Amino acid sequence: MTTMSESPTSLSSPKPRGVNPSNRWKKGIRSKSRWAGLGFVLPFLLVFFVATILPIIYALYLSLFRDQLIGGSHFVGLANYISLLKSGTFWDGVWRVIRVFLIQVPIMLGLALLAALCIDSGRLRGHGFFRIILFLPYAVPGVVAVLIWEFLYGDQFGLTASINSWFNIAMHPLSKNVILWSIGNIMTWSFLGYNMLILYSGLKTIPTELYEAARLDGASEWKIARYIKVPAIKGQLLITWMFSIIGTFQLFSEPQLLKTPAPNAISSNYTPNLWAYNLSLNGSQYNNAAALAILMGLITGVITYITQEQGSRSGDEKKPKASRAAKRRADR
Repeated sequence: MTTMSESPTSLSSPKPRGVNPSNRWKKGIRSKSRWAGLGFVLPFLLVFFVATILPIIYALYLSLFRDQLIGGSHFVGLANYISLLKSGTFWDGVWRVIRVFLIQVPIMLGLALLAALCIDSGRLRGHGFFRIILFLPYAVPGVVAVLIWEFLYGDQFGLTASINSWFNIAMHPLSKNVILWSIGNIMTWSFLGYNMLILYSGLKTIPTELYEAARLDGASEWKIARYIKVPAIKGQLLITWMFSIIGTFQLFSEPQLLKTPAPNAISSNYTPNLWAYNLSLNGSQYNNAAALAILMGLITGVITYITQEQGSRSGDEKKPKASRAAKRRADR
């Protein structure tokens, strides 16, 4: 009995290597889509570079030089920065914005959190109306808001003058001793609704099942707000905190506009930004103004970065505790 063995030539030969036309077509589509996406983003990148990056580079360049009447400008390195750091005027302005940050920002964010919790609870009648009313001041342009409060603060006319006349008292919101807190009041009125909306949006993302389970366990609304709602929106609280830091250290419009009705209370160097503005436009000291702007940008960036890192670190430290608690509940 003979067996027929298959010849090697009968075996299927491997397909010749090459690029599949379908793969080539897909790669072409992907390449075209990448270029199309870049084409859509390119106008924004150009505007961002011209309007943001280029001015920063030019300000950094100006801050390293100093103009002289004879010989023009010459390179001085970090001399402008050192001069500012040794100036008492600079630190007085920084201390003013720090005081606003330490007192006004916690009050504003506390009120925003309280308003967001009240509106989200559903027990506040007309909560939609209150939400709109609280947000409306943010829709008012900053200059208009300051002018409104300038009229209200005037002790010769407006609301303050009327209150002084009715009750025979002497309130002076634009005096030197209280002008900083009057500015903080304007900032709170303007940005309370904005921060409330951010926190309220975070509250609406929390699953309602958590509230129902907590109520079944006998938790009160206060405990639900403290142990469920507030921990769940720590990310939104961190965002509002960082935005408030940036806004406080950029304080400019309020003192600039209130300087006219309160010339004895607000000087040209009341805040660092106001000082930089007056150095550049009124004093033609562009090099010092550029150094001041760069220095304040660095200070704001460092404080914001530290705040973000501390917030992220505290959140990471609590994740293992939460996971262990969840595991214990599952074991039960």
